[in-house]
Amino acid sequence: MIRFLDISNHTLFWYYLASNLAYLTMLIVALRTSTVHQRRLQSHRLPWLKESPLAPPITVIAPAHNEEKSIRVAVRNLLELDYPQLEFIIVNDGSKDGTLKEMQEEFRLRPVRAVYIPEAKSAAVRGLYRSEGDARLVVVDKEPGGSKADAVNAGLNAATSPYVCVVDADSVLERDALLRIMVPILADPQRVVAVGGIVRVLNGSEIEGGQLRRVRLPRKSI
Repeated sequence: MIRFLDISNHTLFWYYLASNLAYLTMLIVALRTSTVHQRRLQSHRLPWLKESPLAPPITVIAPAHNEEKSIRVAVRNLLELDYPQLEFIIVNDGSKDGTLKEMQEEFRLRPVRAVYIPEAKSAAVRGLYRSEGDARLVVVDKEPGGSKADAVNAGLNAATSPYVCVVDADSVLERDALLRIMVPILADPQRVVAVGGIVRVLNGSEIEGGQLRRVRLPRKSI
């Protein structure tokens, strides 16, 4: 029994030692990577990129299913993103509430006849709409496909930009998020084909006018 306890103690000691060393190594690597990333961001003049006509266009695709209560604010927030050339495609994925009606009233949507080639498989598209107030906004109205991927495929079929950003309809993006996320692509477009951002839960964060003002942890201990 004493021999077993002795072996167990040594095993646990070496296990926790190895784990802590691994976590320490990852922390050091993360700090170094973060520092390099911040320096790279500072070396790129984001205001210049914002005003440059040479920045590659981006299509923002946002699937929406039964988002009647929040779709107006969500779309307005997307339209306020800082980037030179943007296209916004909101995919109404068979919503049974007034999601489409809300967008029609808020953004003055009108039916358009456009070439829609279903290269990516998705449920049938019922119609395409474009905003009279902001020509960058396109709404794809489709039958329910049963998954977010189906809605994204419909958005991809309608997209016209070389780069695509997929977000949820209830997500909040920082205004310069697309400018910052394009930095590694512009730095090495031959090797970098996709990038990702940091996803945070909004619980506890300060939101003002649909914009993220301050990142905070939830106030409740749970």
